[in-house]
Amino acid sequence: MQIENKTPKVHETDSSLAGKMVFFATNNIHKFNEARKVLAECGIAVGMLRAKAVEIQSDNLNEIATESVLEVCRRCHIPVIVEDAGLFVESLNGFPGPYAAYVYKTLGNKGLLKLMENVVNRKARFCSAIAFCNGKDGEVVCFQGDVSGTITFEERHGRLRPSFGFDPIFQPQDNVKTFAEMSLEEKNSISHRALAIRRFAEYYKKLQSSKP
Repeated sequence: MQIENKTPKVHETDSSLAGKMVFFATNNIHKFNEARKVLAECGIAVGMLRAKAVEIQSDNLNEIATESVLEVCRRCHIPVIVEDAGLFVESLNGFPGPYAAYVYKTLGNKGLLKLMENVVNRKARFCSAIAFCNGKDGEVVCFQGDVSGTITFEERHGRLRPSFGFDPIFQPQDNVKTFAEMSLEEKNSISHRALAIRRFAEYYKKLQSSKP
């Protein structure tokens, strides 16, 4: 992983929360905005650390996120979280899984839908692994969230906000909207990323409260 700037670029943090602050290493502003919203609700300020990552080859989201966050901490020595997410499609034997970002860049939504032409079983699962390193002793803690749903037969975009990734073709279970059709608040109420972030937030707040 290469860090573009040793001085992190911070976006939209609340100075009143400076004592409870963590950095999210990502180049994806959409992911950052989702995480920022959830963490703000939990009373945690977050800065965006723009990072260019080279991920290890692994089928395990936690392993990928762990190696990535360790590399950031070795360079920056600050509290950092890194996310690795995957889309697991049942009829494709779990493909694209941890390689979802690469598959999206090469095939896109239309390419994945093409692979699933005439496929009856549309079950899928979105997973998020959040790895946290405090920037001091190199200890890493991981938090996972997942949500079940189905792959739609066509892309369905919303008008409320820009969509990204496979959101336009993933419809969470017991919902009539795809992730892309939801407002940020709607998506954050059920998404894999928000669930993992909330689990991290609970841990981080306890960690802060235990400090002398």
